Amino acid sequence: MSSVAIVGAGPGLGAAVARRFGREGYGVALLARDRERLDGIAGELAGLGVEARGYSADVRDPLALAGALERAAEELGTVEILQYSPVPQRDFMRPVLETTHADLLGPVEFSVYGPVAAVQQVLPGMRELGRGTILLVNGGTAVIPHPDRAGTSIAFAAESAYGHLLHDRLAGEGIHVAQLVIPGAIVAGHARKDPAVLADMLWAIHRDRHGFRHYADDLEG
Repeated sequence: MSSVAIVGAGPGLGAAVARRFGREGYGVALLARDRERLDGIAGELAGLGVEARGYSADVRDPLALAGALERAAEELGTVEILQYSPVPQRDFMRPVLETTHADLLGPVEFSVYGPVAAVQQVLPGMRELGRGTILLVNGGTAVIPHPDRAGTSIAFAAESAYGHLLHDRLAGEGIHVAQLVIPGAIVAGHARKDPAVLADMLWAIHRDRHGFRHYADDLEG
């Protein structure tokens, strides 16, 4: 059996994606810092007949993140689908003229070092399978930078570039790399940004394997 690894799993989008992919027969690895919350989500999934386990890791610690993904593959099966979707910290979003070089360390660790470490860990297994999907989930500043959110604007742009390079390089190996841009907040009950709706969209991106960038809703320019 192969698995889906959700980096940045929480009770909203992460749990919805876990349920959606779990219904398709994948084991589910839930990765985030809060082990107690992860165990709660895993317990709920078990009640639905989905095999799921939580793995505590900070995305700003590349070695810990890689180690958690390694354990997930050993316990749940080769990671066929990697979703990188942690929610950025508020202190990453300073106005550009107040942002120093030191202020960019956290956003870059979060949105560049983290995804690179995760991809490097799971890519050999995907290549062995001969298939795989890497899903990057970002906010609207990945496309339209915001002067009051300099850290995420800069780091998301770098993450987007990395993902696009992977998309072009890995397509010929049966590994699809895609980005879902979610402008604004995820809102329960919203026609396009409800967690379950977004989970269905991510499943469709994985299934249909067309293009790199996808939009959950219209951008607020």
